[in-house]
Amino acid sequence: MQKEFWFPMVPIKPAGRTRTVSTSDPQFERDGIRFFTLYSPALRGRGDVSIFVPPGIESSASVPLILLLHGVHDSHWAWFFNGGAHKVASDLMAEGQMRPMLLVAPSDGLYQDGSGYLRHSGRDFERWITNDVIESVANAFGCISGSSPMFIVGLSMGGYGALRLGLKRADMFHGISAHSAITDVDEMSQFVCDPFPPEPIETIETDLFTWIERNRKILPPLRFDCGTADQLIEGNRRFHNELKRRRISHQYVEFDGRHDWLYWSAHVSSSFLFFENILREPTNLRWNLSVLET
Repeated sequence: MQKEFWFPMVPIKPAGRTRTVSTSDPQFERDGIRFFTLYSPALRGRGDVSIFVPPGIESSASVPLILLLHGVHDSHWAWFFNGGAHKVASDLMAEGQMRPMLLVAPSDGLYQDGSGYLRHSGRDFERWITNDVIESVANAFGCISGSSPMFIVGLSMGGYGALRLGLKRADMFHGISAHSAITDVDEMSQFVCDPFPPEPIETIETDLFTWIERNRKILPPLRFDCGTADQLIEGNRRFHNELKRRRISHQYVEFDGRHDWLYWSAHVSSSFLFFENILREPTNLRWNLSVLET
């Protein structure tokens, strides 16, 4: 089955909303990792971002950007310093399997054990990601423009964030990927100490299929995977089967593995290659809706 996709041009707002950005000095960087601390209207305070800047990328134009969302208990540094995502990307770039892309890893807003990348508790953890982070990065890097393709990937809670934000803002993202994802907000209770969400949030807002149906005509390419020994495997299977029932194009893969960094480090390359393939063949992606790959 073939499906044709379009790449929207998302205008980037001018500087001003985030007010201040404090940036690490490139002369002290290691492995191309740069750090931002910025004022966020959505958080009503400061937020942190880690960014992998491949060598020479800043002299390029309209470079692709990948947002990497972390899971509970972690923060902006986790994808790089627990998962080595920048090392994986560097190897793929060196082998010619992936073009240079800016890897942007924000914190989730640091609400208790995890924010869920939702709006609650007087702060908008969704707009922190989709507005403040992207605006600040675009203003800081001349290689990012309104025509830069943007992708989103996450693990566990960040997988839920990537799925929900990617589906809700289908006008913004060119591809979505998730590893070991929470696919129902109620699954957050398996990982956090306090009840989540901390206040009532309408199901219409948290349910992934709300945004799938609202944006069905413009959904970006979607993939996700889960380890067969992961506690979230049944939720991922249910999500996959419901997508099939609704005839929503996607790729789902199961691998050996648990809910840990050994698994995520091993499989983040699947996300990077998926995004690269979208850029190489945007109108010729093939989907198999009937086969569960293992």
